[in-house]
Amino acid sequence: MTPNTLLKQTTMVVKSHHQKFIDVTGMISDYTQRALISVGLCHIFIKHTSASVIITENADPNVHRDLQTFMERIAPEDDYLYLHDSEGRDDMPAHIRTVLTQSSLFVPVSGGRLNLGRWQGIYLWEHRAVATERQLVVTVSGLDTISGVEV
Repeated sequence: MTPNTLLKQTTMVVKSHHQKFIDVTGMISDYTQRALISVGLCHIFIKHTSASVIITENADPNVHRDLQTFMERIAPEDDYLYLHDSEGRDDMPAHIRTVLTQSSLFVPVSGGRLNLGRWQGIYLWEHRAVATERQLVVTVSGLDTISGVEV
């Protein structure tokens, strides 16, 4: 049988909290497996300019603390540094932090699963102090698992 090319897409809503890392690996992995794609790509896009989607360490929480501390040093919440503050003093620093990180990423899909490294996880990194809902558009594309073709 010839494998079929498939394209699946969904929007996931994630409740975010004060400037922290939210592990979204499980929900994206579950969606990827339900898409029935044996080999391909998973694209994750965050529809916001003050939060990021990143791949980072998933074992040691000190990595996240150090990343947050580093970002606070290079993009501090300082009323005297920025003109844009329409949503509060963390508004412009959040935009800077997003520009310095990522608003989208690709992860390979192999054997119907995300092909991440042992210590890698996918995280939504909230850069604002207020709790909000964030939207992730997840698109999985590739060859199907139903045709029985091994790749």
